[in-house]
Amino acid sequence: MNVFQRAAALLATPALVAFAVAAQAEPPTGATVDGIRCDQAEGAVFHIHQHLTLLDHGKNVPIPDDVGRPLLGNCLYWIHTHTPDGIIHVESPLFRTFTLGNFFDVWGEPLSPTAAGPVHVRKGTLRVYVNGSPYHGDPRKIELSQHTDITLEAGPPYRKPRPFNAWQGQ
Repeated sequence: MNVFQRAAALLATPALVAFAVAAQAEPPTGATVDGIRCDQAEGAVFHIHQHLTLLDHGKNVPIPDDVGRPLLGNCLYWIHTHTPDGIIHVESPLFRTFTLGNFFDVWGEPLSPTAAGPVHVRKGTLRVYVNGSPYHGDPRKIELSQHTDITLEAGPPYRKPRPFNAWQGQ
């Protein structure tokens, strides 16, 4: 392999890794997940918003934009994000209960007492807060109601969750 071939291989490696990570974090086909379909348009019957914060040893971990939009972009799950601000959109054609576990399943990322997407605890469990109060149950079962504010934190250090109140238009 000459110098140019080696350089091309090195430059292509991050792109391949990034593609593999992105492809792994999203159901590739738009198949139904937890009874949640991937439809051509957002549902108009049930429309609510929540906010999710992930903290990894004191550092904010952004929630990606377009969670719930498969790589081909030809449909949108009833539970999704539009921007990397942590706002979860539930836009469903029917009334039903949605949970944080549903969101992580559509995202294609793990959610358990020890892991929340890319955040993993070294020992112990995640600290979970719902609307600023400690939550001691299974994080997968947290119901997504209008303006639920959820923080999942691996530490130390730990910090008191900052309330999210930028709900303008949400």
